[in-house]
Amino acid sequence: MSTRTWESLTIPAAGAYTIDAAHTNVGFVVKHMMVSKVRGHFGTFSGSVTIAENPLESSAELTIETASIDTGMPDRDGHLRSDDFLSAEKFPAITFKSTRVTGHSGDEFTVVGDLTIRDVTREVELTVEYGGAGTNPWGQAVWGFSITTEFDREDFGLTWNQALETGGVLVGKKVKIEIEGEANPAA
Repeated sequence: MSTRTWESLTIPAAGAYTIDAAHTNVGFVVKHMMVSKVRGHFGTFSGSVTIAENPLESSAELTIETASIDTGMPDRDGHLRSDDFLSAEKFPAITFKSTRVTGHSGDEFTVVGDLTIRDVTREVELTVEYGGAGTNPWGQAVWGFSITTEFDREDFGLTWNQALETGGVLVGKKVKIEIEGEANPAA
């Protein structure tokens, strides 16, 4: 892989990269009944990253198929696809498009961009940890990343909930996104 040194990091060369879906997990975590966490992921997504000569001018995009949500429970997944939550038939995609990189410390970058869920767009801030670059055993260049963010689902019109007899609600308002992945040079 063509790499370069930038502020003591060995980073990929400037250019276009594609998210490797086979080696990437787009996951989420939400509180359940205010006592535990439910984890899930999206199975179908695509994305790209353009690394600029100045890495702080880089950009990224991600498109997630809402119907590909998977929490390991078919009934819950069906409810999440329904109009109560993602309304997957009406809104088949969740999208993210970066607008700027606002800074970094070591291998951790702060990326700001527009997240769109159910045709509602809000600005979110991602913490992106650069994982390093290399070449896999088949000669393909690869670099890795970890991304986290958290947002209030009600800001995107995801307001369904149910009050609990013991107080509180069935589904937490905060959604934590956790993405672990790899990218390869665009073909």
